[in-house]
Amino acid sequence: MSKRQEMSKRQEIRAQQRRVQNRNRLWVILAVVGIALMVVLALVLPNLKTADASKIISITPISPALSVKGTSMGKPDAPVKMDVWEDFQCSGCLAYSQDLEPQIIKTYIETGKIYYTFHFYPFIDGTQGESHDVANAALCASAQGRFWDYHAIAFANWLGENVGSYTKPRLVAFAQNLGLDMPAFNQCFQANTYAAQIQQDFDAGTKLGLPPTPGIFVNGKMVLSSAGQNYLPTIADITRDIDAALSGK
Repeated sequence: MSKRQEMSKRQEIRAQQRRVQNRNRLWVILAVVGIALMVVLALVLPNLKTADASKIISITPISPALSVKGTSMGKPDAPVKMDVWEDFQCSGCLAYSQDLEPQIIKTYIETGKIYYTFHFYPFIDGTQGESHDVANAALCASAQGRFWDYHAIAFANWLGENVGSYTKPRLVAFAQNLGLDMPAFNQCFQANTYAAQIQQDFDAGTKLGLPPTPGIFVNGKMVLSSAGQNYLPTIADITRDIDAALSGK
């Protein structure tokens, strides 16, 4: 083999080696990109169900027969006062509001025995996240006399804690679904109008010993579960304390 042929052979081998190296680099890059995409999808996919703000579960508006003022319902001169502190993101609050609260409304509020007030306790993500945003949105709805309807639609569209249940587009969509005055709602919501009131509720709840939530109080006394402090009070626990208050005990 001549020197020229030998040099040409070496150049061909080096060129082949470079092609193999470049191909290997490409596979490494593709593998890294693929892993990165899988990580991104793992983080994003659980929240994709919150992206479409138009897919909102509607609710039946609260009965016009109920006396409602702001975040309270019932007759102000009712013999028993009941106060409840909740975080809209809280799973226990969801269970209470959907399963137990309707029974309390029917048995005690509609019959004039209880004056019932909702208070905000946005402890899951504080003043900078969804817990605060939904509280502010609910109070903006309250300014239009629709707090309890907003309360119902928010819980009806609960997806879980810290998964995007109450992104700002969804909170606006709730208001649209209820037929609120949207320019007024948007101005109120974007200005974070009720931050101070929400903080006052939070501070008051903290002084009363919250969390856990819901914090349920009958004539200022916290309702405790008969199963222990880590359990949500049952309807039997709540009616026990209400009936005792009604009887003056």
